Amino acid sequence: MDNEIVIHNENDLRSKIYTIRGMRVMLDFDLAEIYGYETKNFNRQVKNNIEKFDEDFMFQLNYDEVLELSRCNFCTSIQIQVKGIKGGRAYFPYAFTEQGIYMLMTVLRGDLAIKQSKILIRLFKTMKDFIIERENLIGSEEVARLAIQTSQNTKDIAEIKENTVTRAEFSKFIQDISTTEIKKDFLFLNGKSVEADLAYQQIYAEAKETIFVIDNYIGLKTLVLLKSARKDVKITIFSDNIHHGLHKKELDDFTKEYPHILISFKKTDGIFHDRYIILDFGTENEKIYHCGASSKDAGNKICSISTMSDRDMYKPLIKNLLGNPELVL
Repeated sequence: MDNEIVIHNENDLRSKIYTIRGMRVMLDFDLAEIYGYETKNFNRQVKNNIEKFDEDFMFQLNYDEVLELSRCNFCTSIQIQVKGIKGGRAYFPYAFTEQGIYMLMTVLRGDLAIKQSKILIRLFKTMKDFIIERENLIGSEEVARLAIQTSQNTKDIAEIKENTVTRAEFSKFIQDISTTEIKKDFLFLNGKSVEADLAYQQIYAEAKETIFVIDNYIGLKTLVLLKSARKDVKITIFSDNIHHGLHKKELDDFTKEYPHILISFKKTDGIFHDRYIILDFGTENEKIYHCGASSKDAGNKICSISTMSDRDMYKPLIKNLLGNPELVL
């Protein structure tokens, strides 16, 4: 360690998280301060392990990004020696995404590194929960990037080397960041209280061949929840995409991130008001769920999901839907 450790409260840390390229990141000099390094030595540690930091983990700011940050009232610590900006460092800072901060646990070792990483990760989790609950208040592109980044977190954390921390420490760490102190966003699934997102994930994971989602009010979260479907399950979303809640760019970003999840879209032509999920239509495993709310809004208000016992009455409607034209986002 090079510097005296500076203890930050949550507000201090929150002020060091910036939105760059649609992602929430922290910059190398702030992270160096948090972990007790000089910036050059912090970056040396990273470069010695550069194979661990892909472009979605770490990237270097360009001139325009540095200039924009230097004008920000909250970014007065950024002083870069480039044309038009005096003083400071002779190179642009590096930005670390949330996955990159997780990966720092494999590079910056010791009890302090683990402790500081936990604080940062809990802070990111708090911010993500806040954003998802208010996704209609911020730009769709930022929500898209954040949701896709968030969904990758569990996979990224699992890849952290075991020799960084003991098995017991790492198990406790996973439990800490995946357990919410105050449980909320619940709905009723067949009469049982279940966390909203988990309810949809459990339903989609049941499908063996096909998933049909009938919902005129779709959004990015509709896609994110479908990640729980098994590989090779064919997914069709029937929707008129009222209010244009889902955009083509969001779909393209999602498809690029998860190319193995193949989703097709068809119109409902305005004949459906309620929302339904149909699993394995026309097979012995067929199930039909009636949903009290769109999956993108589940948990915002009290709602229920119930299995439909009389499936035969819905089959002609579903067969007609399959002949509907493609929905173009």
